[in-house]
Amino acid sequence: MNARTILAGLAMASLVTAPTMAHTGNPTAKATTYTINSQKSMMAWHGKKVTGEHNGTIDINKGNLIFDGTRLTGGVLEVDMKSVKNLDLTDVGYNKKLTTHLMSEDFFNAEKYPTATLKITKVTPKGGNDYEVAGTLTIRGITNPITFPATVKLNGGTAEVSAKVVIDRSKYDVKYGSKSFFENIGDKMIYDEFDLTANLVATK
Repeated sequence: MNARTILAGLAMASLVTAPTMAHTGNPTAKATTYTINSQKSMMAWHGKKVTGEHNGTIDINKGNLIFDGTRLTGGVLEVDMKSVKNLDLTDVGYNKKLTTHLMSEDFFNAEKYPTATLKITKVTPKGGNDYEVAGTLTIRGITNPITFPATVKLNGGTAEVSAKVVIDRSKYDVKYGSKSFFENIGDKMIYDEFDLTANLVATK
């Protein structure tokens, strides 16, 4: 075997055995799980109808955020559907009537489906502290994909995430007052889309 053949063989072997660096990310980064503090975190809802609007809060049961180094990469959030509160109705009777109705079978059927769950599957950096978050949202046992913008700040052992999620309730079979299911409801219509605003605090 001549020298040229030996060199060619060594070159081929180096190509086969050399480690591939593409898609490995930061080799020094370490995945870390931050546990969401339900007491320090907050989630608010805002819904509209033809004749007005309502807003309130809903409690967070538990959850976590996963970071690869300083970058958010995943997580899960569980919400207590039996904890719906209203903040705009001062009359105690009307206030209770609304929250009871929202938790009934007409809306989110909290007795049968006591929790809703958001799972983060992909996070895309948009510059600075801004991200686009993609995941799945499960309400009433129905799961749909969802995307939303979020701001993420990491300070030592604490992570803070702020996000506004627009949810189309018709995708989760919430039919009451929806024009997607009932065409001729006039001014009794309640818009399908409602907003959830979350401010999460998590620690490792």
